[in-house]
Amino acid sequence: MVQDDIAKNFREHSIAEFFKKNKQMLGFSGKVRSMTTIVHELVTNSMDAAEENGILPEIIVKIEELDKDHYRVFVEDNGPGLPKTLIGKALGQMLAGTKFHRYIQQRGQQGIGCSACTMYALLTTGKTVHAISYYKGKKVECNVGINFKNNRAELIDLTEEDCDQEKHGLTYIGEFKEVRYERSNYGVYEYLRRTALANPHIKLELTEPNGELVLFPRSVDQNPHHPKEVQPHPLGIGAHDLLDMAKREKDSTKISSFLQNALTRVSANKIKELEAIVSDLDFNKNPMELSWEEAEKLVKAFKEVKWIAPATDSIVPIGKEQVEKSFQNIFNPEFLIVTERNPKIYQGGIAFAVEAAIAFGGGVQESGKKGEVMRFANRVPLLFDSGGCAITETVKSVDWKRYNLKDFEEEPIVVLVNLVSVYVPYTTAGKQAISQEEEIMDEIKNTVMESARKIQVHISGKRRAHEIAHKKKLIERYVEQLASDLASLSETKNEKGIKEKLMKIVEEKYTSNLTNEDDEEENQENEPEQEEIGEDNE
Repeated sequence: MVQDDIAKNFREHSIAEFFKKNKQMLGFSGKVRSMTTIVHELVTNSMDAAEENGILPEIIVKIEELDKDHYRVFVEDNGPGLPKTLIGKALGQMLAGTKFHRYIQQRGQQGIGCSACTMYALLTTGKTVHAISYYKGKKVECNVGINFKNNRAELIDLTEEDCDQEKHGLTYIGEFKEVRYERSNYGVYEYLRRTALANPHIKLELTEPNGELVLFPRSVDQNPHHPKEVQPHPLGIGAHDLLDMAKREKDSTKISSFLQNALTRVSANKIKELEAIVSDLDFNKNPMELSWEEAEKLVKAFKEVKWIAPATDSIVPIGKEQVEKSFQNIFNPEFLIVTERNPKIYQGGIAFAVEAAIAFGGGVQESGKKGEVMRFANRVPLLFDSGGCAITETVKSVDWKRYNLKDFEEEPIVVLVNLVSVYVPYTTAGKQAISQEEEIMDEIKNTVMESARKIQVHISGKRRAHEIAHKKKLIERYVEQLASDLASLSETKNEKGIKEKLMKIVEEKYTSNLTNEDDEEENQENEPEQEEIGEDNE
């Protein structure tokens, strides 16, 4: 019978089994991309761990070629390390970690990254990965595998011994096949170069398969301000979320106190407003007794109350000064402008901020860069899936001709855009492209155009200076002849004095012209661009 076949074939599967079958969703598709994904996941975890513990990150990456498309990857950091009880969960269990459940800006979001690398090692070589952790005077060493059926780590040859109390950090060593190292725009070198650009406080060291050592030195000797963990905002909560939080509440005996403790921006006055809107709900009853219908009424009431925006200390951008130092260190451009804007809100309650930098000419031109868009999310480079990314689509939508850039793709220009948020809306679990949320795209466009206006002033000034210098040079050709003729007509022998006076007139004339035009351009640049605002509204 058909019913018997259905029952016979029905199975339950773990999240580890799902990603084992759909590894491309984690970024493991293509040999170069798979290699970059491995380094990306390990390095971002190392940076998050070090920063959260107040340590300036120092990360060593070594890649050894064992055979064709077969490499050993070694990543060592100076973070806090992992205790014996957590090393398996951190490196061999999907959706286990410190990130998924917290409202705080972090590079990772799901607790999948390191475990995904361990999974890929097992799938391509059949070998476990080796981990060495120095944590609070203990050295823990083991091999880590994954039991895919139940999504649990398997620890082999686990040892623990005493070590120097001052030593801390984690070393991850794994063998991988179906990967390839290349110095391309999508390879490990470019990923680490961009990581150093957006994180000037880290020290990176890369040993390439050919033995060449590449250093990305630290240019800022201080960790960025650590973002604060925040509670969800009422406008970003659904009925199911609210009900789930209420059922897990242990510290509050009343719905009123639960709302104030579990959500941000909920004060006693706001509770009174909610009580007036949802008059049939008893705010003094235990939150554990909240029903689905009551949760729906509360969520609806949230939308009728005027709330203060979420706190913005939960997000930390790179910073104008740090971006400038990084760009000067890596590109040394002819002109650089960095724009920061105040945080905004999307999806009702999630704070985000956009910062943009545009580097033009100089070292950018010398390095052969043309029309390059460098995408970042929470300081992490996004190298792949650019076609469907909100950053790429928005930058392309800008009318660059209005900013004296006739053909963006052929101009010596690099545009950096960094989106920072407690929750970045990635399009896939591989975290390489940002979803095209309208609020986010509008803010990216406004930030990029603000920087572009400064570039326009620079290019216009440079062009005018060239034109004026050319005119000045043309006129100076006739000064000597004119001085001779004037001396002859006036029957004076002071030809040298006449020439000096003529040169002074020419110099004052063209210096004055350049200064006046610069002032006029600066005034125009400070005026609001009505046409662009209209385009944004459309």
